[in-house]
Amino acid sequence: MLDRASHRLLDERAVIDRDLAERLVELSDDHLPALIALAHQVRLAWMGPAVEVESIISAKTGGCPENCTFCSQSARYDTEVVREPMLPLDKLVELAQRTKDLGGTEFCIVVAVRGPNQRMLQQVIDAARAIRSSVDIEVAASLGLLKEGQAERLAAGGIHRYNHNLEAGPGFFPRICTTHRFEDRVNTCRMVTDAGMELCSGGIFGMGETWSDRLDLAFELRDLGAHEIPCNFLNPRPGTPLGDAPLLRPLEALKCVAMFRLVNPDCVLRYSGGREVVLRDLQAYGMLAGANGLIVGNYLTTLGRSAEVDLAMLADLDMPVASKPLTGTGGRRPLSVIPVIA
Repeated sequence: MLDRASHRLLDERAVIDRDLAERLVELSDDHLPALIALAHQVRLAWMGPAVEVESIISAKTGGCPENCTFCSQSARYDTEVVREPMLPLDKLVELAQRTKDLGGTEFCIVVAVRGPNQRMLQQVIDAARAIRSSVDIEVAASLGLLKEGQAERLAAGGIHRYNHNLEAGPGFFPRICTTHRFEDRVNTCRMVTDAGMELCSGGIFGMGETWSDRLDLAFELRDLGAHEIPCNFLNPRPGTPLGDAPLLRPLEALKCVAMFRLVNPDCVLRYSGGREVVLRDLQAYGMLAGANGLIVGNYLTTLGRSAEVDLAMLADLDMPVASKPLTGTGGRRPLSVIPVIA
């Protein structure tokens, strides 16, 4: 199976199908080093050696009306998250500059809402323009479900990439959220790409899903043309329905990274939330299992490692930090950078 996948991805420069992906998943942990090695080769061949570094900021925290079972920002659960209003514009500019100083190429503005109203949309556009005028960094946003016309406004306002995680495959999604549908998330993703923005969309591993569910997600993201795929690992939050869920096995977490690279060879595979608690001392192996993006610093409501520690890890691995957003070295689909309209 590994030879077949290698021939398909490296020799033919083509993607694998669902049947081959399922056979790779069935390989035992004894084959995991070889699977990881193949994923790393694919990452280098399709995307090059550089690693894209990003920082995210919770611009508005808590009070979300949705009932996602993993999320401590939901107003429906009694968690330790304190509601906070939208950060002022000057603070967002300051944090974007800090990200740039650490070597980041992208700064993502995240708000905890079902979707943005017109006032919030304008606040994010104003912030993007202010950041772009004073900091040499790309601005991304994650504002929940979008309505008709909102994606176009964000693109025109300087947002080059929009994050809207599918979180799970279509069959598993109703088990983690019932206040909106999987199709609602897919529709927002399509609005993003139709508006000319790059799509950032991924999921969370360790919520009780099967490998079939994970492959459903991986192939759905490929069909949507996701440019960036965040790989998150459940860090159970007290007070949420998944607060007592067991942590994913580290070797299974590494297999998730490798499989998502093999299914999506031409994406930025972003090593994201939960890796510190799930992988612990094995975090560097994720960068050798196909990941070529990092979120550095803290996440939305949980702490990450310091950016300096992650950058030292990349230096130890001889992996250069990208000086601009990654676009790939030529693959299944064009990966040109979308121009930003200031």
